[in-house]
Amino acid sequence: MSHVPGMIQSIERSSAVLRLLAAGPDRLRVKEIADALGLPKSTAHSILRTLEHVGFVEQDPRTARYRLGRGLLDLGSAGMDANELRGRALNWADALAARSGEEVRLGVLDDNRVLVVHHVFRPDDSAQSLDTGVRLPLHATALGKVLLAYSAPAEESAVAAGLDPYTRRTLIDRRELADALTETRTRGWGLSVEEWRPGVAGIAAPVRTSGGLVVGAVGIAGPVERLTDTRRQARPALVEHVVAAARSISRDVAG
Repeated sequence: MSHVPGMIQSIERSSAVLRLLAAGPDRLRVKEIADALGLPKSTAHSILRTLEHVGFVEQDPRTARYRLGRGLLDLGSAGMDANELRGRALNWADALAARSGEEVRLGVLDDNRVLVVHHVFRPDDSAQSLDTGVRLPLHATALGKVLLAYSAPAEESAVAAGLDPYTRRTLIDRRELADALTETRTRGWGLSVEEWRPGVAGIAAPVRTSGGLVVGAVGIAGPVERLTDTRRQARPALVEHVVAAARSISRDVAG
């Protein structure tokens, strides 16, 4: 296979493996794939293992032969099933609530809103209502800002739908929102201070799957005075807890 300078050879080879598997009805052995593409068997094996890890190929455990994987069918959809994401996040979300002392939400992009797929109550005895299944505004919440920050189409769609003002602090100007999303990407976490509800702040961070794709966001919400300092900046210890939880969930999701 000729390699064009400036191109990434492993991606060229991976696409050749996928095309080879797509071309025939039969499952193929590693050696058959290596021979067909003129690759060392070890190289073909490494490519196949990586493609299997991301769900693009599957190996029959009985025959050790490979075929195309179900992950390719998911390319047109959002990728990860919300229930699967919730399942991987359960323990980490509980731990985040315990460490931060605040309520925890796990959210995904859903039709111009944040869909809350998991909610852990604040670990005290105060009256709280369950938010699982609730839809939150994207531009006015920390979870939403994180989801928008890593999806240009979602940002475009949110702006087109109109940025509703929930409080006098809600970002309703598209340039201000764009700046806030740039800041969110730069620091790797999002903050919302009284932008959705007066007196309430939120801190959130992205959940990523293989290769860095953002599939959700996890965050805490609580009274402004507990989550931020007198300058309305997020308390560093809480940011640390949220970012650590997001990384742990991401590891489980990508694994």
